[in-house]
Amino acid sequence: MEIQSPLLIDIAGTELTTDDRRRLSHPLVGGLILFTRNWQSRAQLTALTASIHRLRRDLLICVDHEGGRVQRFRTDGFTHLPPMRALGDLWMQDPMRAQDAASACGHVLAAELRACGVDFSFTPVLDLDWSEQGAAPGPSRSTVIGDRAFHADPRVVTMLAKSVAHGMLRAGMAHCGKHFPGHGHVAADSHTHVPIDRRTLRAILQDDAAPYGWQRSTLTAVMAAHVVYPRVDARPAGYSARWLQAVLRGRLGFGGAVFTDDLSMEGARHIGGQQLTPTEAVLAALDAGCDLALMCNQSLQGGDVLDDVIDGLAKAQLTGRWRPSAAADARRTALIPATSSPDWDELMRSPEYLQSLGLLPDTNPPSRI
Repeated sequence: MEIQSPLLIDIAGTELTTDDRRRLSHPLVGGLILFTRNWQSRAQLTALTASIHRLRRDLLICVDHEGGRVQRFRTDGFTHLPPMRALGDLWMQDPMRAQDAASACGHVLAAELRACGVDFSFTPVLDLDWSEQGAAPGPSRSTVIGDRAFHADPRVVTMLAKSVAHGMLRAGMAHCGKHFPGHGHVAADSHTHVPIDRRTLRAILQDDAAPYGWQRSTLTAVMAAHVVYPRVDARPAGYSARWLQAVLRGRLGFGGAVFTDDLSMEGARHIGGQQLTPTEAVLAALDAGCDLALMCNQSLQGGDVLDDVIDGLAKAQLTGRWRPSAAADARRTALIPATSSPDWDELMRSPEYLQSLGLLPDTNPPSRI
């Protein structure tokens, strides 16, 4: 019998509750995502992750930790990392230095997280910075991406993202390119709207999706966008077998794990004008080719939605509506670090880490709060 643990859930507080332990112990749950509300200090975060790993060593502990405005942990020793646009700006001055700085950012980011027991970060952003005037005709583009993007040129994005990924891998952490096939060309924010990108498949493959093909030998995971590209498929990319299987896996040759973006976002709640229940959203994403379904901020209302999804997916398995995939679960477990977490104090004395700190962009020198 094949086994798969496709659900990634959240917790409300800074330590595990009885309900958290019950949910995280369920075999359909494969990990969790942390937020700023789960943080008080390095000691508390390290104790929290240790308690999760004691519960189940195969759980993947994730976080959105990119640098710039998307960095969940910023105090008690964590380095303030620059937004990725700073690396793109540096590229325009000195491409070789920019690649060294990008690798340093990835190494510092991953090493500090791992020293607190966090396994995985949803970074780097591969979306193009279409807000740069001159990148293409049209109005200002996605503000939700903005300076999270490296650059408007997919070649520059690819080189800098590869460098960030290399730095993360040096620290023993996998990485996740997002948001496939590209969120940067739409103005709407998929947290609150259903963005629509009316370009052709050819145009998207030539520009926004190009970094995914160029990095297929190094990318360990991809997160799908909650964006509809109607000239390719009427469904959002995260619910589209054409995007995920025919294009991403088939045409672009990607073999790693595929995540949904947060399925509680507005852009994920509709297919063809019909509203989905959370369980229907998870099943639609798994059917389309996602390996892992992300459910964020549902524990804040008591967690009933999380319980309903776990029960609904279990029922779908029993009735044959959904069939687990051992290959999909192998892609999940491949993201779990193969080495033990480093000690924070030893990391602070590590020559490799200190060298990386010194290579961070001068536009945002490291802050040791």
